[in-house]
Amino acid sequence: MTDEKFPPEKNLPAGYQPPKVWTWEPGNGGAFASINRPIAGATHDKERPVGKHPLQFYSLGTPNGQKVTILLEELLASGHEGAEYDAWLINIGKGDQFSSGFVEVNPNSKIPALMDHQPVDGGEPIRLFESASIMTYLAEKFGAFLPTETRARAETLNWLFWQMGSAPFLGGGFGHFYTYAPMKIQYAIDRYAMEVKRQMDVLNRHLANNEFMAGKDYTIADMAIWPWYGRLALHGAYDDAGTFLSVDEYEHVQRWTKQLAARPGVKRGAIVNKTSGPLSEQLHERHDASDFDTKTQDKLAGQA
Repeated sequence: MTDEKFPPEKNLPAGYQPPKVWTWEPGNGGAFASINRPIAGATHDKERPVGKHPLQFYSLGTPNGQKVTILLEELLASGHEGAEYDAWLINIGKGDQFSSGFVEVNPNSKIPALMDHQPVDGGEPIRLFESASIMTYLAEKFGAFLPTETRARAETLNWLFWQMGSAPFLGGGFGHFYTYAPMKIQYAIDRYAMEVKRQMDVLNRHLANNEFMAGKDYTIADMAIWPWYGRLALHGAYDDAGTFLSVDEYEHVQRWTKQLAARPGVKRGAIVNKTSGPLSEQLHERHDASDFDTKTQDKLAGQA
C-alpha cells in the first residue's frame, strides 16, 4: 500500500511497505525477540512449584507483578493472616511463562498469576490471571482495600481499570520505543511521550483534590497505579525517562507517590520477585515474612 503523502523512501527502514499478508520472522521484537511469538500455548513441560501457603503467586517484579505483592503485603500488615503467600520467580526473559505448569494457571502466558488453594467456597483451587482480576479477587476475599459502599466502590474500580487501559501506552508504547526498540523512531517516541504526559496530567488534576485515587481511602486503585506511574515519577523507569518527561512538574502526583512509597507494605511488596536494581531491593522469591530480613540478594551475596 502506497500513499503519495507518505512515500516509501521515508519509511523505516527506507522503502519498507507492509506486505499484503504478514508473516512472522523470528527475531522481530527488539529486546524481547527471543520470547515474542505469534502463537500461544506451552513450549516445554515443567511442573509448577507449590509451597506451604494457601496463596501461590507466580510472577516477576515488574510493575504488573508489584501491584499484587504490594496488595498481599498490605493485607498482611492489616492483620489478614490468611494472605500469607509463596511468591515464585517466573523469569520471562528465559521463557518460564511458557512452561506447561504456568500455562495451566494463565493460558495467556503473562505474569502475574495466582492459585488460591483455600477458596472461600471450599472447593477446588481457583486460578487467577490478569492483575486487576487478582487484586479484585483478593480484596473481596479479605474484605479490604475495596470499598463496599456503591459510589466509593465504583470510583475505585474506575481508577483500577483506568490503569489497566492506560499503562500499555506507558509500557508497551513509550517504554518500548524509548528504551527497548532496536532503533530510535522519533514519531513513535513523540506520539507515546505525548500520551504519557497527558496521563500524568490526568492523575495530577485528580490528585489535586483527592488524597488517594478513590478519595479519602487507600485502595487497590492506588496499589495498581503506583508501580507504573509512581516509579516514573520517582525517576525509576526506562533509564530515567522521568527527566525526559519532566515528571517533577506534576506536584500532586509527586505528593501521592512519596506518600505511598513510605508505606512499609509498599516497600516490601515492591521488591518481591525483583531481579534488577540494588541487591538490597531484590527478593527473588518470598516464602516467609522473615525472607525480607535474610534472603534479599545483598544478604545472600554476603553469605556466599
